[in-house]
Amino acid sequence: MDAAKRLTTLNRIRKLSQLMDTSIRIPLIGFRIGLDPIIGLVPGAGDLISTAFSAYIIYLATRFSIPRQDLAKMIFNVGLEAVVGSVPLVGDLFDAFYKSNIRNLAILEEHLMVVDPELEETKLEEFAPINS
Repeated sequence: MDAAKRLTTLNRIRKLSQLMDTSIRIPLIGFRIGLDPIIGLVPGAGDLISTAFSAYIIYLATRFSIPRQDLAKMIFNVGLEAVVGSVPLVGDLFDAFYKSNIRNLAILEEHLMVVDPELEETKLEEFAPINS
């Protein structure tokens, strides 16, 4: 994959991670949540939809030849959030605090700092979180 496609993929991962985990700032307390805990409020299907988004982010991350141990950590993060997130209300609070997609983005960016530092240095400029 050429550098432009790699950057596009990385920025897509960044956008989706932020959208799912930190895109909305709660007024007065400043805590950030994303769509993940909100979607998770929908009984049954909500957690499935959130997990599918997270799985897509992991799929995109595999395009960067991420090592097996890092991939295993990413899958664990999503799996933990899916299992605990399936508990009504308590799971949604866990989703809001655990932020598996942001954790997985950090794992990917740490990998990129070693194998492709120029790509990792490019930060996403165009995405502004809601209520920032």
